[in-house]
Amino acid sequence: MQVYKFGGASIASPMHMQQLLPIIQSVKTPLVVVLSAYGKTTNALEAIALACKEQQVAAAKKLAKQIEQAHVEYAQQLLSSDQFNEVFPHLNALFTELEWSIDDFNLQDFDYSYDQIVCIGELLSSRIFAAYLNQMQLSTTWIDARDLIRTDTTYRDAKVDWKQTEKQVLDQCLPVLQHAIVLTQGFIGATSDNASVTLGREGSDYTAAILAAILKAQSVSIWKDVEGLLNADPKQFAVTQKIDAISYSEVIEMAFYGAQVIHPKTIKPLQNSNIPLHVKCFLNPTAAGTVIQNEVHHAHYPPIIVLKKNQVLLQITTRDFSFITEDNLSAIYQVFHQLHIKINLIQNAAISFIACIDHKEEQIEALIHALGKDYKITRNENARLLTIRHYTETVMEELTRSAVCLLQQKTRSTLQMVLQD
Repeated sequence: MQVYKFGGASIASPMHMQQLLPIIQSVKTPLVVVLSAYGKTTNALEAIALACKEQQVAAAKKLAKQIEQAHVEYAQQLLSSDQFNEVFPHLNALFTELEWSIDDFNLQDFDYSYDQIVCIGELLSSRIFAAYLNQMQLSTTWIDARDLIRTDTTYRDAKVDWKQTEKQVLDQCLPVLQHAIVLTQGFIGATSDNASVTLGREGSDYTAAILAAILKAQSVSIWKDVEGLLNADPKQFAVTQKIDAISYSEVIEMAFYGAQVIHPKTIKPLQNSNIPLHVKCFLNPTAAGTVIQNEVHHAHYPPIIVLKKNQVLLQITTRDFSFITEDNLSAIYQVFHQLHIKINLIQNAAISFIACIDHKEEQIEALIHALGKDYKITRNENARLLTIRHYTETVMEELTRSAVCLLQQKTRSTLQMVLQD
């Protein structure tokens, strides 16, 4: 059994979706397909949630109608009249669910309301794809991921209830896999009260890993618009190198530092179950891509570069000149934890604690309010965090030549620098 995950770029248009057919037809074992929302649908749904937050309901409903029309046109281009007429009631039910979510938007619980809206994208695209595969004589059963992935109520970053999820996945997927493809959605799940949740941005990879671990898949393949796992983001760096094989431990380091290729949560269930992960290119499906597995013998990695922009460097200094030791560290960490602020890089001196974080102004203001009585807080904005694994002096010099270094940390294998132009 294999798990294939297709991202938004792979189904960005009806033509793109059609090009996936040979990839799926070539699979000779039972198959689970995990699908993202197509194109920029998630961004558009997020815009609806933000419009609701600003109490611009008319604007939100106008955006919703645009999304509805785009999906109807997409389905009409792809499907026969009979197949479209068969799937349209399912699409219409999801359009209605979106309208209800806008009408019921709760300003006091934005994260909950956000998830009810944003989850619709994957449900729409997967309904269309399932209809297309059945039209092409590939027996396919659509399953709502909210009936598979059970979570807690941490909206926008839900934690999986593995015991209940395992039961639901085995009960619903195993019977289908004996005679059909299972097609479901990435990124979404549901609470015990059947409220929709999301697993964090780019969470579709995580969904694929969850299903693979529970179903004991032979492998997981994530289909992207790049030739494999690259040593740097090609959107940020002109010259990149493909990595043919890489270990899970190396990839988890990349994910921790902010690389967007593999979702950070994806690695753990696959590594724990010793399931290899393939990163493949849907534009060139016969290419080897990259394999990620537990052990990679005699690996020689190029410098692996991760750049996080829009960073803020905070310096938190004790007002009474007490040392930053266990008691102060505990108090500071507790506030970061309570405010759900991820620290990307830390360093502490005698009376100060330095943290590099994503620039989210509401969180920073809340942090200053919580710590301001006992600590003085200063900040450097418009920074970026550069991480280089397996760095060389040449690469380091090339990437930092025109920048001011605010903070640097270096080990034998990893260099991190907070930079400003």
